[in-house]
Amino acid sequence: MSWEKNVRKVVPYVAGEQPQNKNVIKLNTNECPYPPAPEVECVLHGFDYNILRKYPDPDVSELVAVLAKRHGLSKDQVFVGVGSDDVLAMAFLTFFHSDKPILFPDITYSFYDVWADLYRISYEYQSLDENFRISKSDYYKENGGIVIANPNAPTGVCEEPSFFEDIIKANPDSVVIVDEAYVDFGGKSCVSLINKYENLLVVQTFSKSRALAGLRIGYAMGSKKLIKYLNDVKFSFNSYTMNTVTIKAGIASVQNEEYFNRVTAKIMETRENTKKRLSKLDFVFLDSKTNFIFATHKRVPAQEIFDVLRQNEIYVRHWNKPRIENYLRISIGTDDEMKTVLDFLEQYLKDK
Repeated sequence: MSWEKNVRKVVPYVAGEQPQNKNVIKLNTNECPYPPAPEVECVLHGFDYNILRKYPDPDVSELVAVLAKRHGLSKDQVFVGVGSDDVLAMAFLTFFHSDKPILFPDITYSFYDVWADLYRISYEYQSLDENFRISKSDYYKENGGIVIANPNAPTGVCEEPSFFEDIIKANPDSVVIVDEAYVDFGGKSCVSLINKYENLLVVQTFSKSRALAGLRIGYAMGSKKLIKYLNDVKFSFNSYTMNTVTIKAGIASVQNEEYFNRVTAKIMETRENTKKRLSKLDFVFLDSKTNFIFATHKRVPAQEIFDVLRQNEIYVRHWNKPRIENYLRISIGTDDEMKTVLDFLEQYLKDK
């Protein structure tokens, strides 16, 4: 058809499988295994639904204010969007508008190249080394922008803020985005560098550590100038991006720091215990600082393990991609869920 020549064609991002059967162990999308803060439930049960006849606050002022306070920033240094995917997509659209390619690792969050293709942004992959770590020198060259996940996904590898400071300093003419979706599970945030570098944007999410993946809340932190540019694009695209219910629930989540700390500590404890048992089962993995483990088995192919787990209603993530086709990404569930998975693997692998 002639109209098809004007269609913007891209290869879409493929999300992790979402099984409809509730009687499964779902460890394939890095969701939090615990419920959100109790105050979120109070907000939802006590919500005045009459408010919904009115548009939500386009500035998301209350949520911006509590996030700014938590991170020691001013309100005009925080931008809120519908999940970190929305925030990152908006950042790509806003900041990557050069004839030079943007740079990101070859093994990382697989939405980056999708957004680049969608917005017609040229890009170059920078290969992780043999230990799946970033080589800083790869980012000491001309570029139209940089985006790096830290901790990285799907590898789980985490670098210190000083590591990224070197990259930021070397690129004063580019916006450097550090995607910190998993930083709450043992990493150190680059937020501490924001007031030092005008070209740094740090992105975080409520989907993992705050157990609100179903509500979609993400946010960016940066210099006042970067945040203003983001808001200018947002208000040229859709003023009312976040609904009123989500805003109220997000505020309630941020205000209970004690619950947040308890949940993240529990997930990290379960992760470390899982590492010990996986090692005994002859799995090899990187030192994850996330809510997942990126593992390969010494003898049994990842595809085989993935298939047999799925046949037994246990879902993990596998990519048929170069360099990582023999790895599985296993999200951290509850202690009971992880015990079930590990007991199953022990039984299956004992004669392999």
